[in-house]
Amino acid sequence: MEHTIRHTTEADIGTVMAMYDHSRSLMRADGNTTQWTGYPTENDLRRDMELGVSYMIDNVGTFSLVPGEDPYYGFIDHGRWIDTVTPYSTLHRLAKAPGAKGVADCAFAFAKKNCDHIRIDTHESNHAMRHLAEREGFVECGTVYMDDGTPRVAYEWWRWDIVPNDLKQWVERNVLPQYDSFDAAHRRDHARRVIARAMTMEASALVYIAAAMHDLGLANGRERHHLESGRIIRSCQALHNWFSDNEIEQIAQAAEDHRASATTPPRSMLGCIVAEADRDIEPETIVRRTVEYGISHYPELDCNGHWQRTLQHLEEKYSERGYIKLWLDKSPNAAPLNELRALISDHEHLRPLFDQFYNALTHKR
Repeated sequence: MEHTIRHTTEADIGTVMAMYDHSRSLMRADGNTTQWTGYPTENDLRRDMELGVSYMIDNVGTFSLVPGEDPYYGFIDHGRWIDTVTPYSTLHRLAKAPGAKGVADCAFAFAKKNCDHIRIDTHESNHAMRHLAEREGFVECGTVYMDDGTPRVAYEWWRWDIVPNDLKQWVERNVLPQYDSFDAAHRRDHARRVIARAMTMEASALVYIAAAMHDLGLANGRERHHLESGRIIRSCQALHNWFSDNEIEQIAQAAEDHRASATTPPRSMLGCIVAEADRDIEPETIVRRTVEYGISHYPELDCNGHWQRTLQHLEEKYSERGYIKLWLDKSPNAAPLNELRALISDHEHLRPLFDQFYNALTHKR
């Protein structure tokens, strides 16, 4: 059934408030006990209506699509927004009536049709919305906070019309699912972030596919994964549907050249873009992943052993003497790398962060 979308009217207010109540009950049933507590209110709805940003999906669903900067997105923790330049809209207050089907799909489709850049946030326990965001191609960026200080997981999406739809569909169906079997630092969310960062540097189908396929060689082990990625790309016959032999060779070389431990610059600008996009330099994320990797691969170490290993890894890779290199002038990674280096040299602040992640990860086990 095809839904009709229209602006919310005065006659819809009671219906919308009932939808809010129903969606709130679904959250509670899913274990999400704190989101939408005393919110959204009728005043929130009326304000959206006055601004012309509240919509009805027939009489079975509702959402708000708000252009402009969201006041809660000015500060983001445990991560970074990828695109801080392009104007965006925020999808808010998505709700449905009992038994309604396809409401979320309809709301996201409408937003994507009318916006090039979208942000959303949701509660960590809102598993349905987080699954939907992942399915819709949103990139998890970090944590934002509401007025009462409660955290929300923040996501971002872009429409890249420069990339053919059939290529994007092929990547979604055949490339990104391969990342699901890799280690925690190289899952599908990592691939999406690399794609997004690369496309903000240069938007093209060539950049898109090189970023999407750069880590496929992890299927055959970590040590030579960059070379394996190149081999996989060269042997992928499907790529000939969109790219020439010369372009496929560029894609393969970009994958081979992306590794952080490389001592020589990538052979092309495409390689530089993929290498820079692969540098997920967010200080807290780097520390967490370092601790996570150590616990997984060196279970014989005690807490102090993991602390020493964390220091050694951070020093060898990210310090002023470390092997990580930035290959682009005015690299978007320059500022976060300097921030990380300051943290590495400041054990008074680094140790509590290590303890936080170590205790949380060992408690899980």
